Order: sequence, then structure tokens, then C-alpha cells
Amino acid sequence: MTEQTIPAFVHDDTYTVERTVLIRTDRHTVWAALTTPELITEWFGQRASFDSLAVGGRGTLGFDGYGEVPVEIVEIDEPDVFAFRWGGRDDAALGEENSTLVHFTLVQVPDGTALTVVETGFNTLAGDDAYRRGRAEDNRTGWNGELDELVAFLEKQDSL
Repeated sequence: MTEQTIPAFVHDDTYTVERTVLIRTDRHTVWAALTTPELITEWFGQRASFDSLAVGGRGTLGFDGYGEVPVEIVEIDEPDVFAFRWGGRDDAALGEENSTLVHFTLVQVPDGTALTVVETGFNTLAGDDAYRRGRAEDNRTGWNGELDELVAFLEKQDSL
């Protein structure tokens, strides 16, 4: 964990995953790292693409050992909010039974940017409670590592 943040946690009632990190750089730099495929691959997976950076834009995030995950952008309000639905299979429409919603909120604070990620929808995935809880826990662990990588990447860039 980065020293200025707490680990991600899962809300027991909804299996919602949440984490906030402080990144010692401006909001526009964080925004670019969340939305630019070439920068996404510096901290989140090995491949990223979007056909457009707009609501309804589709793409994939690729992870070695896991494969390609379809993504659909559902909210964009630069530089404050970026949200996408992800999961499912490439040939299936993303819906509540096969995907979750990732919502990033960026807030400028005196020391940089407070970035909060909230991932919801685990409670509506097809499968039993043990499966849903397991997926939420897997992603909780994932957000710990991935957001730590984002902080390290952006703070390194800012110090160059």
C-alpha cells in the first residue's frame, strides 16, 4: 500500500469495492492516466483500447494470464468522473448479470488529487453469494495493487 492511503474494502451488504488514494499530481494528469490507452497500460494491464472516449464508447482491457475484458464507457465528465462497465465476454452485451460498474471520482486537494474508485454490481452477477463475494474480494485485491501502481507511475512522472 502507498503510505498515504488505506486498502480497498468490500461493503458486506452490497459487495461494493471502494478505495481512495492520494496522488501527488494534478487532476488533469490523473485523468489522462485513466482515459488514455497508452498511459493505462503503464499501470493497469498490458493492453487497452477504446473506439471513442465518450459515453457508449467500447473497448477492451487486456491482462496477461487473464485475457481481454470488454469495456463500455457509461459516464464521462472530464476531469471529475470516469465510469465504465466491464466484464462478460467479447460476444455478449454487458449487463448486470455479467459485468460490474467501475466509477472513478477525481477531486483536487491541496496535496494533489484524491482518486476514489467504487466498483458496484457484484450483488447482481449471475451465480451464488459465494461466487459474488469471491469476485468482489478478487477485485478488492486487484484495486489495491493497480492503484498503488498508478500512484507510483504518476508520482514518478511528476518528479522527472
